[in-house]
Amino acid sequence: MKNRIIHIGSDHGGFELKELLVSYLQKKGYSVNDIGTFSSDSVDYPEYGRKVAEEVLNDGNTGIIICGTGIGISIAANRLKGIRAALCHCTEYAEMARKHNNANILALGGRFIDTETAKSICDVFLNTEFEGGRHQKRIDLIDKI
Repeated sequence: MKNRIIHIGSDHGGFELKELLVSYLQKKGYSVNDIGTFSSDSVDYPEYGRKVAEEVLNDGNTGIIICGTGIGISIAANRLKGIRAALCHCTEYAEMARKHNNANILALGGRFIDTETAKSICDVFLNTEFEGGRHQKRIDLIDKI
């Protein structure tokens, strides 16, 4: 699984955390597609949520999106059919987002989460498999909306 591509993007509120996670994920052996932003200058989070979501839909890999709270950028990404972006504040949320919801994008709040917690959340999200079974029916229902 470590050879898959992780698409990552943020606005200015998530820029610092994104930069740290890009380096962390590369050191762990992941290929990282950094979509931006590439500075702490103010930008609009919907652009980056959409860009990461489009990449995930295009190749079926995983995404990570970060804005100040993680809320706005996850709302933007979830506008695209087939995207299941989950805002996670702890490893338990990350585990359940993958196991039960087959989330394909992890959303984080750059202003509300410390680096070590973010790394742990990423590790759990990227290494937890979807359970399928009864949960697939619910994913199918979501996809019909």
